[in-house]
Amino acid sequence: MVLTLSKPDRHIHGDIHLDGSKSISNRALIIRALCGAHFDIENLSGSRDTQLMQQLLAADGETLDAGAAGTTFRFLTAYLAARTDRPRILTGTERMKQRPIRLLVDALRKLGAHIEYLENEGYPPLRIHPHGGFGSENSLAIPADTSSQYLSALLMIAPTLPNGLELELVGKLVSRPYLEMTLRMMAHFGVGHEWEGDVIRVQTGQYQPRAFTVEADWSAASYHYALAALSDSCDLRLHGLFEDSWQGDSALPGMMQAFGVETSFEGHTAHLTKQPGAAAKPFFEWDFLPCPDIAQTLAVVCGAMGVQGLFTGLETLRIKETDRIAALQNELGKVQVFLSKLPPRFSKKQDKEYFMVEGKAVVEGTPVFQTYEDHRMAMAFAPLAMLGEVGIEAPKVVDKSYPAFWEDLKTLGFVVG
Repeated sequence: MVLTLSKPDRHIHGDIHLDGSKSISNRALIIRALCGAHFDIENLSGSRDTQLMQQLLAADGETLDAGAAGTTFRFLTAYLAARTDRPRILTGTERMKQRPIRLLVDALRKLGAHIEYLENEGYPPLRIHPHGGFGSENSLAIPADTSSQYLSALLMIAPTLPNGLELELVGKLVSRPYLEMTLRMMAHFGVGHEWEGDVIRVQTGQYQPRAFTVEADWSAASYHYALAALSDSCDLRLHGLFEDSWQGDSALPGMMQAFGVETSFEGHTAHLTKQPGAAAKPFFEWDFLPCPDIAQTLAVVCGAMGVQGLFTGLETLRIKETDRIAALQNELGKVQVFLSKLPPRFSKKQDKEYFMVEGKAVVEGTPVFQTYEDHRMAMAFAPLAMLGEVGIEAPKVVDKSYPAFWEDLKTLGFVVG
């Protein structure tokens, strides 16, 4: 199925009530399950991933299917290793079976878990067995440039282990804000930690049940910021966003000033404005290591506005729902925008990869953008409808994180068909 999308004008005015953060919701659900006592979670994400997490945590069957939900799969791998009372199989889509899980499994095995690979070594599906000696070992050293979801999965089960956990991060840390989010949430529920240098220590303890409100999703907000950037004028309120946020993507207000978008806060509402004639800067540079989920959005914004973009910190994009770098290159090329990896000699810091976005988008003849089973590809390319009619292939993929996305666009005056 291909959804067509267009906007009769380039003005964005209205109010959007954003769903709760998927990242925070999924962590809250795991902590509640580990807590052993119920507590209320307000503004829980309505995303497919979060609904799936709820269902799987409550499921009694032997086989748990996490579908395409990477966070759900990784968090449940650690949760089941710590809590299952019988053998359980954890599986997913064919794409999920291509996403590596070895580092997390190796870490859990070192802690005493009994986990088997059922198909290819190092990849899902897994059979996870109960193990009475789990947690007797409490010291791990893990590459810091691995997915923060692995590290968060281990940290959340840490207080339930008989000796707690000492986690050493080896090398360059990726996505520190996601780890800080996890640790702040653990602290909210009564579990403290020490983070000294490269070592995080969590003592054994008990999560305390407390009512919790999930802040709105800054990743979802990025697509509305893109609309604001591409508009001729904007007066848009995004409800539910916390200015003092736990999310790395809350860097958006400062980031989007480069494209003429200003943000002010009224309680938990972000008010986005763009004045007629506001111009974007000709060059945009950003390190997306703390906020990789909004890199696609900004690549499209740069291309749509003819802004030359210099991006770093894209290391984790290749192991998401799809290879997001390759997907961006393919789809941006349809509108004469190019994303190119620069040679290593471009930087004196050889451990950094640089990518350049060049060209100005030409939207003609309803280009159809593939989504690669990736919700963020669909939503990142949708703002190009501000420039002309576009098609989005497999539009239901947005259900993974933002089910109301297309309806919200209709309220802003988009024609969705």
